[in-house]
Amino acid sequence: MQMKFIKKLPIPMEIKEQFPVSEKVKQIRETRLKEMEDIFTGKDDRLLLIIGPCSADNEESVMDYTYRLADMQDKVKDRIMIVPRIYTNKPRTTGEGYKGMVHQPDPEKKPDMLEGIISIRKLHTRAVEETEMICADEMLYPENHKYLSDILGYVAVGARSVENQQHRLTASGVGIPVGMKNPTSGDLTVMMNSITAAQSQHTFLYRGWEVQSEGNPFAHAILRGLVNRHGQNRQNYHYEDLIRLYELYQERDLANPSVVVDCNHSNSCKQYLEQIRISKEVLHSCRHSAEVKSLVKGLMIESYIEDGNQKIGEGIYGKSITDPCLGWEKTERLIYDLADQL
Repeated sequence: MQMKFIKKLPIPMEIKEQFPVSEKVKQIRETRLKEMEDIFTGKDDRLLLIIGPCSADNEESVMDYTYRLADMQDKVKDRIMIVPRIYTNKPRTTGEGYKGMVHQPDPEKKPDMLEGIISIRKLHTRAVEETEMICADEMLYPENHKYLSDILGYVAVGARSVENQQHRLTASGVGIPVGMKNPTSGDLTVMMNSITAAQSQHTFLYRGWEVQSEGNPFAHAILRGLVNRHGQNRQNYHYEDLIRLYELYQERDLANPSVVVDCNHSNSCKQYLEQIRISKEVLHSCRHSAEVKSLVKGLMIESYIEDGNQKIGEGIYGKSITDPCLGWEKTERLIYDLADQL
């Protein structure tokens, strides 16, 4: 093989034994998971707001940001359930660039996967224990999910992974809500097939074991926009898109028909300020149609302390080193505006 084997990493059980979660974290997670599940089943009519940096790059600035979200959560808790995005696995279109804390706990140093696994477990644990919110991450590597499986409250399967069999089968057995994004091509059939697979029972190979999953009734759609054959970004958050998705759900026997609208990426044409307008348009569509309102369970927004983004090494505290994000002042105003519209 044309690979250099660097070191054997501890299995998830060993990491969990070395860095266990407290009873407080277990209880918070159980309580918040029930709240989130009630949103997806329709028992709770609050809006799910999955919000945070494009990629978690620094423990202290991410925790600073998450504390701010916790303060906002207390103010809008009757209308919005906030789920911090702490994305520690960053997909790269060409494979180049910062791949997230799991690869590089310090973006300015060389990759260290063991230190990365420990760092992301500590960060996610801190977030739950200190803010009493459960957090979201991207399931970029299905085999790595077990390192955080007792902490996470939500995972997303990205546009480049959603057609992958291992992602679909793993999603069927994680026991928490999983958002399946539409692929970059925009083919909603691919996304719907992925949701169907994730909601079904399977026997498959996982981390060297033969395993059986129960099926995940909280697997759902994420609309994130698309890129057409000419390489141009196109949106799929409009009223007509949401109605079409509602109709696709009606054609299938799926539990808890739901969508979370990703307001950035191709939906915003990577113009991060557009997230403000897009999120409000989605809520307007919900007010216009009972079908759309029953389908839309949440929004996904990329936000950090400072507006925009920076290159690695510039050293601006709380500013994204990957995709540009809304800064805190705009984020705070947006959360209040969304709550007022609900």
